[in-house]
Amino acid sequence: MIFKMNEQTARDNYKLLIGSVVPRPIAFVTSVSAEGVVNAAPFSYFNIVNNDPPMLMFSCGRHADGTLKDTARNILANQEFVVHVTDEDNIEAINHTSISAPAHISELTLAGLTAVPGTTVAVPRVQESPVAMECRLAQYVELGKFDAIIGEVLSFYVRDDLIHNGRIDISKLKPVSRLAGSSYSAIGRIFDLDRPVYEDQ
Repeated sequence: MIFKMNEQTARDNYKLLIGSVVPRPIAFVTSVSAEGVVNAAPFSYFNIVNNDPPMLMFSCGRHADGTLKDTARNILANQEFVVHVTDEDNIEAINHTSISAPAHISELTLAGLTAVPGTTVAVPRVQESPVAMECRLAQYVELGKFDAIIGEVLSFYVRDDLIHNGRIDISKLKPVSRLAGSSYSAIGRIFDLDRPVYEDQ
């Protein structure tokens, strides 16, 4: 079947996108409002975009009336945020932070999560999260009803037991990814493939 995007509703296009681009890693992002409230929310439009300097991006949908959501507004205001890896041990609490709470209420408090001071940014990280990346805003791109945020990673927090020979042990990290609808995925079968080397004939 061929689906032409301009012949479908935005909702139908959305269903095809989130059903095809899977699994998607989930950025659990903390930011701070001008009033000092710690905002926390998960985003599944997320990935790395560079390693030198280390950079990542996520995009944040707007409210129905076109106004910025708290996360985007906070980051544009103070240029800093923290991205956490979403893992099996914390997925229910992280999912709870997607609640539509008013801006003066911290989702961390509602989810029973703990804020601890950042080391290189003024935004706190979440104590329960096994990996946290403290970021400075590098670029902001308005994409219609979404706001794309690119951040330069200034420092990493990685829980001690996750590091093995300088690498993160995925089996201990237990990352969770987003599928379509209300479905999530844990790491399943892992296999290795070596990159082929071209040999001139």
